[in-house]
Amino acid sequence: MDSLGLMDNLELKRYLVYLHLMNYAKSQPDMAMMAVNTFVKDCEDPNPLIRALAVRTMGCIRVDKITEYLCEPLRKCLKDEDPYVRKTAAVCVAKLHDINAQLVEDQGFLDTLKDLISDSNPMVVANAVAALSEIAESHPSSNLLDLNPQSINKLLTALNECTEWGQIFILDCLANYTPKDDREAQSICERVTPRLSHANSAVVLSAVKVLMKFMEMLSKDLDYYGTLLKKLAPPLVTLLSAEPELQYVALRNINLIVQKRPEILKHEMKVFFVKYNDPIYVKLEKLDIMIRLASQANIAQVLAELKEYATEVDVDFVRKAVRAIGRCAIKVEQSAERCVSTLLNLIQTKVNYVVQEAIVVIKDIFHKYPNKYESVIATLCENLDSLDEPEARAAMIWIVGEYAERIDNADELLESFLEGFHDESTQVQLQLLTAIVKLFLKKPTETQELVQQVLSLATQDSDNPDLRDRGYIYWRLLSTDPVAAKEVVLAEKPLISEETDLIEPTLLDELICYIGTLASVYHKPPSAFVEGGRGVVHKSLPPRTASNESTESPETAPAGAPPGEQPDVIPAQGDLLGDLLNLDLGPPVSGPPLATSSVQMGAVDLLGGGLDSLMGDEPEGIGGTNFVAPTTAAAPANLGAPIGSGLSDLFDLTSGVGTLSGSYVAPKAVWLPAMKAKGLEISGTFTRQVASISMDLQLTNKALQVMTDFAIQFNRNSFGLAPAAPLQVHAPLSPNQTVEISLPLSTVGSVMKMEPLNNLQVAVKNNIDVFYFSTLYPLHILFVEDGKMDRQMFLATWKDIPNENEAQFQIRDCPLNAEAASSKLQSSNIFTVAKRNVEGQDMLYQSLKLTNGIWVLAELRIQPGNPSCTVRAPAPATPRPWSLLSLPGQGLALVEDVVQASLQAWLEPQSVLSLGRTFLESFQLNPVKLPR
Repeated sequence: MDSLGLMDNLELKRYLVYLHLMNYAKSQPDMAMMAVNTFVKDCEDPNPLIRALAVRTMGCIRVDKITEYLCEPLRKCLKDEDPYVRKTAAVCVAKLHDINAQLVEDQGFLDTLKDLISDSNPMVVANAVAALSEIAESHPSSNLLDLNPQSINKLLTALNECTEWGQIFILDCLANYTPKDDREAQSICERVTPRLSHANSAVVLSAVKVLMKFMEMLSKDLDYYGTLLKKLAPPLVTLLSAEPELQYVALRNINLIVQKRPEILKHEMKVFFVKYNDPIYVKLEKLDIMIRLASQANIAQVLAELKEYATEVDVDFVRKAVRAIGRCAIKVEQSAERCVSTLLNLIQTKVNYVVQEAIVVIKDIFHKYPNKYESVIATLCENLDSLDEPEARAAMIWIVGEYAERIDNADELLESFLEGFHDESTQVQLQLLTAIVKLFLKKPTETQELVQQVLSLATQDSDNPDLRDRGYIYWRLLSTDPVAAKEVVLAEKPLISEETDLIEPTLLDELICYIGTLASVYHKPPSAFVEGGRGVVHKSLPPRTASNESTESPETAPAGAPPGEQPDVIPAQGDLLGDLLNLDLGPPVSGPPLATSSVQMGAVDLLGGGLDSLMGDEPEGIGGTNFVAPTTAAAPANLGAPIGSGLSDLFDLTSGVGTLSGSYVAPKAVWLPAMKAKGLEISGTFTRQVASISMDLQLTNKALQVMTDFAIQFNRNSFGLAPAAPLQVHAPLSPNQTVEISLPLSTVGSVMKMEPLNNLQVAVKNNIDVFYFSTLYPLHILFVEDGKMDRQMFLATWKDIPNENEAQFQIRDCPLNAEAASSKLQSSNIFTVAKRNVEGQDMLYQSLKLTNGIWVLAELRIQPGNPSCTVRAPAPATPRPWSLLSLPGQGLALVEDVVQASLQAWLEPQSVLSLGRTFLESFQLNPVKLPR
């Protein structure tokens, strides 16, 4: 017994000595070197605990001189017969790699680590995976974890037998794997699902991460998909029974999951009801999730809870609860009246902060449902004197200005705010200026003195540039063209979205890949808070299957939202790129205007008998010419356009850069000069090939420092263009280095009319700063491949259009015959529906369709031997009663601009940027969106 006690005592002393060496090795490296022989000797000790302790201590001593002595003992320990020694040696490889990466590679330790993935002991496998993952994170370009179905099977086998932290390492590794098909994804999900019942919350969240990622590849039609949704809910609910700190982490992760797949927890609303003893940070997070899960089915239950919360004593929580009632009204239209009634009851309490918060949310309800709940304005005006917070005062001023014609004493109310104009916050000043201008436009004879007073205060007595500029804009509008001022200031406003705080979809997909990590708590990618390049790897979900493109099932779509319409996403203020709408971006980068060559001609029907003969109703046309169906021509090899042209030369009249197939591709132009972006130069162009749109970028580092952490974001634009994937710059961009990247684009982003219509505002971020620029994209990249209209539909649509609604243009210097013109236009998805010859002229009847479903029709006349050709473009007299859901909130005016811009891109290839105001002002289209 004494000898055993002595041995234990010696081991304890040895451990304490090793611990002392680890702590003082950096400050006294020479003394640490004296212990090397002891370490090497202990690596041969018969006791496996001593061997493991020795190799672990050598790995923890971060002294370069010791590393060369560590190699041989480490090699032996990696192949030790005892699994405890092997798993300790696996971790030691990662530590040694951090000190001297080249030495680890030269000694072949990485290959040995990969072999350990096949080890018989699950803990050795887990540590090998952890070590390889850590090394891979510090060297993203290396392909250390080259996973395949065989290695995945080994990891899944080890998953059931290793410790909880080993399970986390393996699950995180599985999350980085992309299955080859949906069957493999389902197989992995089936074997990972048992981890959801684990007692350790970290294991549960890691398993949820794997399942959320692989669900992207599963079809919603599968029975297993529904089963998996049901299995995901209970473990997430169980996490909410832990201590508050763990609850908060779970809630932040659930917030992401609910945004991605709300159907998982749609029946679990009650677990998110606030408890009296919950900390404030848990209460606020639960409240946020309640709103996200609110639907027509549970709104009564939610509103009853929120009304109770609004009577609590915690001011921040009460404010959030009142604001949540407003969000319910906006999200679930059927509940709006009940929500407004609840808010009015809260206003009657006369609690100051409750009243002010209620007025702010009622303003949003007015914005969402105009001319519906204005009867409550009188109640709001009674509380005017109690408003002392800028946001509430600004909201009340907006209400008074917006409904000034319904408030008898609107001028007196606004004048009372004007008395202390210079003491108000900027938010209130800007709102007051706009409200008084609205009032003047509605009641000009009564408020002329008031509007002059506020314009004088804003322009002459204010130092705020935003306020001063807005004042000058209003002043010049009112003084030069009051009609235009009325159209601008009193224009119909787009309805606000039901969800204004959703995370941007691309960022959300990336954060789903980081569930269970700090990124999922911050709701920011690691690149936003991890200093340096270590460990910052951009991740994304696997591509969706065809039947699983929607992330939201029909039953969980926001109430009142049309099918297929996604809510606009406004980035949070904390977003690194911010909301581009709040930024003052410069004018679009484009080349100098070209000379116009459009000629207005009389609306003469050169076909005589109309288009009936196109469909074979008449055997012969005018002059005895027969109708000839167009022949399908192969896409031309090289299509060109001027470099400065924002809209491409579809007829290949000049030299340019082309592709072997697909539509014309303009040469890359410099979008962001290096002198404006601290050394970063960005050139690019746009392409469309095989039904996909890409932004081809060339990034050049002309600075003296390395550039990393690239990201990109688009402002809302006319056609909803948005990045379909993160900007992937896989290696740091060194000085004088250039990298070319193809960024896939989608057309499902937020829509907002731009001027010009094809203007795109872009923000690019790197480790230095955020840079902004704007460019013009060629409209033909939006022409879809199924734009060939049925001939019967073409004829019926064309015949509905009266002659006075047609516009004609002449294209000069177009030395193409009908076949060549048809072929070149078809390569850009402009299709010839029919062709005929009338009195020596070739007549091409053509159609195209834009990505948002709008059709454009035209007739192209070509005289053989004549270098000019004429285009006749019709516009229907009245809009058809077809839905314009593809352009939410913009209405017919935006559709008109879309068709006009399409015609420019199509019909006037050499001078598309300079057709002039004459064309845009005189060509008053009233287009339609045909049913798909």
